Amino acid sequence: MRLLASASIVLMMAGGATFAQEAPQGTAAASTDQTATEKAKDKDDSTVIVVKGYRASLRSAQQIKRRSDSIIDAVVAEDIGKLPDVNAAESLARLPGVQITHGSDEGSGVLVRGLPDVATTVNGRDISTAELRRVQMQDFPSGALAGMEVYKSGTADLLEPGLAGLINVRTRRPFDFKGFEIDGAIRETYNDQNGKYNTNGNVLITDRWMTGAGEMGALLNLSYTEQDFRNAVRWADGYIGSADVNGQTIRFPNSVGVYMDTGHRWRPSANATLQWRPNDQVEVYADLLWQAYRAEHANDWAQAPLWNGTKSNVVLQDGTDQVLSMTNTGGDPILFYRSTGFDRTDTQQIAVGGSFTSGKLKLSTDLAYTNSLYSNSSWSLDSAINKSYPINVNFVSDGGTAWNAVGMDVSDASNYIWRGYYESIYKVGGNGIQWRGDAVYDTDWGIFKQLKAGLRYSDRNAFYEANDRYAWVLPLAIPFDSIPVGELSLTQDTFRGGDQGFRSYLQPSRAGIVDNRQALLSVTRDALAQLVALNPTDQGWKNTQTQWQPDLMPYNPYRGFTAKEATRTGYIQGRYETHFFKSEVDGNIGVRIVNTMGKYSGVSSVTWDGVTTAVPHTISQNYTDILPNVSMRLRPNDQMQIRLGITKTRTRPDFGQLNPALNISQYVPNGTPVPNAADAYGSAGNPDLKPLTSTNYDITWEYYPSGNTSASVAVFYHDLFGFINNYTSRVNDPTYGVLEVSRPENAGAGKIKGIEIAGQTFFDFLPDAWNGLGVQSNLTYIDAYNELPAALGGAGQMVKIPGVSNWSYNLAIFYEKDKISTRLSYNGRSRWINSYDNRSGGWEGEGTEAVNRLDYSFSYSPNDAYTLNFDVSNILAKPFHNFHEYEAGKRFVRDIRDEGRYYGLSVRFKYN
Repeated sequence: MRLLASASIVLMMAGGATFAQEAPQGTAAASTDQTATEKAKDKDDSTVIVVKGYRASLRSAQQIKRRSDSIIDAVVAEDIGKLPDVNAAESLARLPGVQITHGSDEGSGVLVRGLPDVATTVNGRDISTAELRRVQMQDFPSGALAGMEVYKSGTADLLEPGLAGLINVRTRRPFDFKGFEIDGAIRETYNDQNGKYNTNGNVLITDRWMTGAGEMGALLNLSYTEQDFRNAVRWADGYIGSADVNGQTIRFPNSVGVYMDTGHRWRPSANATLQWRPNDQVEVYADLLWQAYRAEHANDWAQAPLWNGTKSNVVLQDGTDQVLSMTNTGGDPILFYRSTGFDRTDTQQIAVGGSFTSGKLKLSTDLAYTNSLYSNSSWSLDSAINKSYPINVNFVSDGGTAWNAVGMDVSDASNYIWRGYYESIYKVGGNGIQWRGDAVYDTDWGIFKQLKAGLRYSDRNAFYEANDRYAWVLPLAIPFDSIPVGELSLTQDTFRGGDQGFRSYLQPSRAGIVDNRQALLSVTRDALAQLVALNPTDQGWKNTQTQWQPDLMPYNPYRGFTAKEATRTGYIQGRYETHFFKSEVDGNIGVRIVNTMGKYSGVSSVTWDGVTTAVPHTISQNYTDILPNVSMRLRPNDQMQIRLGITKTRTRPDFGQLNPALNISQYVPNGTPVPNAADAYGSAGNPDLKPLTSTNYDITWEYYPSGNTSASVAVFYHDLFGFINNYTSRVNDPTYGVLEVSRPENAGAGKIKGIEIAGQTFFDFLPDAWNGLGVQSNLTYIDAYNELPAALGGAGQMVKIPGVSNWSYNLAIFYEKDKISTRLSYNGRSRWINSYDNRSGGWEGEGTEAVNRLDYSFSYSPNDAYTLNFDVSNILAKPFHNFHEYEAGKRFVRDIRDEGRYYGLSVRFKYN
């Protein structure tokens, strides 16, 4: 840092030519100033080449990256519209250094340079989903966006980035268009795994016009996406059991099973903008955003316990005690559930703001209110087989566990009995106001050419409420087909390949459970009355009976939390320009100061012998972060630039992680006790969590030989402390015995270092028929380690940071000529670790094997008004593999998940 600071001082003292500046239009989170040389070059490019389609999108993204004061990568509207990406998260995965997680057939969590702690903004404005500090990127339908920028280094004028950086989502505004225009698309998709069709669409209407009061514009954008999915999973337990066979101890997962992740989700959304420009100095706007998420679930689960029974036909991994395959006879019967549910999210944001320009001074302001609520209700019906069947299991079949129940007729309803009924309710939310005011002054102070300063205030509230109840009725052995849920039928088999033997079983439909809830309540109460009569001295049955008296559960006061937090922020940043030898040099020096005041409340509870006691807890925090940034950009010529940057970032813990409550429940076995079970289980937040902090060092080399061609290399290093993850640990508690608790903890010191290599070009030098070919590629290597939490005895022990792959890569080959555009894109990431625990007396880890995806799209535009498109996503449909490493060098595959392959046919239209 001293070296870079010294170099900056030398350069500023050197003086040199000054360069005029102009902020580019249309970049809402802008921190992107241009020199006169750059503007002249851009103007020359635009007069020579007329671009559209992929060329236009790559050119726009390249210009954003080239002009920015920060280290940034971008995706623009044409990219999103022409790729088979359903949501924003999946489009981000095509950028260097960006990795995403997948679940239920969609991209969701976003990691930048290996870190999940990403701040999110919309048009430069903070936005979050429910009680989180960030928005769920999958809630942004790709058709509704103008573009996205991923800031990998911050500047003082940006909302403070997370450890990983900041993602800004840009929506369209009426002044982005020349006048009246209608744009839209209709898309039909087919999932080859479950055979379902879905319809998606979006439409945008905008206009601008002159009035006596100045120019005005209005825009309305509506979007709707939906998706049916059914992922087939064959899994093995993460708890590793043991048995003695012929005097030898063998190790194997405690149980195996299958799971069908099934649902229908849909996301309606809308955004609207009004703009008013009364004169050349003033512009005023109002933005409205509404995002919604709806989902109906019907998940199927089956478990074959292996902890009891006689083991035979045992095959071991050579030289180890690890079982490759075996037969378990006389074990516990197979268990089932069908879990149905409904999810709902609504996020609204309304904002007003404006700007005033007078000569060298520009003032701007923005005031916004955000409200977001997520709720879930679920109803699960449990069943079991009425006797034990031998289980043949192979733990290494086609990469994972495959098993079968020998001699069982899964279609015979008389084999099934009712096991229990479960209900839960869950609600989280948040709301808040935010205001910012900024001033930009173009100075004549020697090499200092611009000064920025601003203030920001935010006030946020968050809450969590939940409750659940379960009635275990297995001892009554009630026939499953006597329960009032309609006809039982075999579950849909969506496994790929023939390795898994046990593939489907009898269950009621989703409607059979949801629509017959009152009847289920009635039979549940009758069953509990019988169990109380059979066990008159057992207080546990009486407590359960009391829980099921109300038709609708109230929220449990012992399971909630509330949070209130306010921040006050100020920043100042100066921009300098000079010459150093034969290079043009510019950069920024700034600091952002943030004061955070918070109050977080929860209720700790202990449930023991059927009695719950509770103690409320409240904590307060007040701390200040000082976040400096220093950057430098050297341009030896018009085509090359080198960036250097040092920034400090911090990320606050999520509100739920700061919940001061600890909830402990006594373990009471239903039926046969699980081996190695703890005496009690607990979950908690952690009011002692500290914000994650990181000092970041970046160097990039960028080369721009033409408007559509670029190459770049970025080297980065993060020196961080306090990475937060959930950890599960066991302790011998003097009151509760063996207590297993899951809670978030700060890890110790950590380091992330890596390199990104990226490039893109069109092969314009090829003969006419082939000069529409182009390629875009990037490769990222990340080495990321941190200390395990000192609170769990892991101080000094360095492990890979969860969620981080060493390698991630993207390659896209496209062809665009006249009326045809086509693109084949491949992206992937290498193995990564998901979590660590020490519940078995030593540190264990669960992780995911390498993931690779291949997508294709083809477009035909008969004219400027219409485009027909065909696309296929997840062409390879490679199974998703999780693994559990229970000892050094010893692991079992945790699960194998077969996912859907999607075919899409769409038409896009434009009228102006």
